[in-house]
Amino acid sequence: MYKIQTLNKISPDGLALFPRDTYEIASEILNPDAVLVRSAKMHDMEIPATVKAIARAGAGVNNIPVPEMTEKGIVVFNTPGANANAVKELVLAALLFSSRPVHKAAEWAKGLIGKGDEIPDLAEKGKSQFVGPEIRGKTLGVIGLGAIGAMVANDAHSLGMNVIGYDPFISVDAAWSLSRGVTKAESLDILLGKADYITIHVPQTNETKGFINAEKLKIMKNGVRILNFARGGLVNNADMIKAVADGKVACYVSDFADEEMLKTENVICLPHLGASTPEAEDNCATMAVNQLIDFLENGNIVNSVNFPKCRIDGPIPKDGVRLCIANKNVPNMIGQITGVLAGASLNIESMTNQNRADVAYNLIDVNSAVDESVVSKLKAIDGVITVRAIAGREHPVVHTEEE
Repeated sequence: MYKIQTLNKISPDGLALFPRDTYEIASEILNPDAVLVRSAKMHDMEIPATVKAIARAGAGVNNIPVPEMTEKGIVVFNTPGANANAVKELVLAALLFSSRPVHKAAEWAKGLIGKGDEIPDLAEKGKSQFVGPEIRGKTLGVIGLGAIGAMVANDAHSLGMNVIGYDPFISVDAAWSLSRGVTKAESLDILLGKADYITIHVPQTNETKGFINAEKLKIMKNGVRILNFARGGLVNNADMIKAVADGKVACYVSDFADEEMLKTENVICLPHLGASTPEAEDNCATMAVNQLIDFLENGNIVNSVNFPKCRIDGPIPKDGVRLCIANKNVPNMIGQITGVLAGASLNIESMTNQNRADVAYNLIDVNSAVDESVVSKLKAIDGVITVRAIAGREHPVVHTEEE
């Protein structure tokens, strides 16, 4: 029986994918095998030694202590692209209301309550204060062309905008998904200098934290409009407030509320609504649950932020075992691992090894049962972080101690 701890309310559509005869799911549970989380902050949590994986039902993992989990051999999953359409739609809405101050007009119109028959004339007289430019024919700069950025770029181009994008790390899949009408900027500064509107879609890292600052704002056009639906920390708030006050930035829309930002005219703060649709919550939960099931039952890793993609598509040999071994990415690890198996007269039926930065991950199928002593010898290899043995469906699970 696998035990799953949920740290937030998770979509029932996703949780329903866990087979109830082999999975126990609860918010309070002893010795969980995995954790399913949305926004709960895990940095100060004590993670049970039994945890093998953490799945974030969303894209960002700032709420998870990823380096510490990597050291422990705990795989951290996220769900890239599952909420992309929800965020894209809100970005497009923000693009429009950053130009056309609909929110201000609506609030002003409410002030006409009680004016009765005078309202139509008063509305006509007052509407001129809410004039704003059309987006058609303007230039949109998209920083980051992942799942969300690529969708925003394509739809903005369909709306008649000139779209330029910048992403030095664009994936092949994202590149293929981009419209031919999206132009590549050779550098971030070139994009900043050309765009009438800028939308940010990059993760927050040590390199990107606060990268929209006074220096970068100076490069931009006067009257630029900036959208941030990625992470609040990507923008230096003090520099942005000054740029808005000086008129350098005509409007800043952020999905991350902040005390000083909320006080600033021509800054629109939303309460992190990007993925707040029932469809996005269902999609994220479904992807996260499927990834956990595949990892726990088959050892496969897809969409991890700290471990390499590594999978064997075929089933575990029904009379055999799949060994899932995480180790430091140093020389001679595979030789030592296979040496232990050879010493136990175990035949390797299939094997794959992948690495990412300082860690590597191995999936090894053998066609017979694996004795606990073999697992102990594998764990004893210097540099091995975790060892897990998953038995074929018609074979009893090989017991292993805490990894």
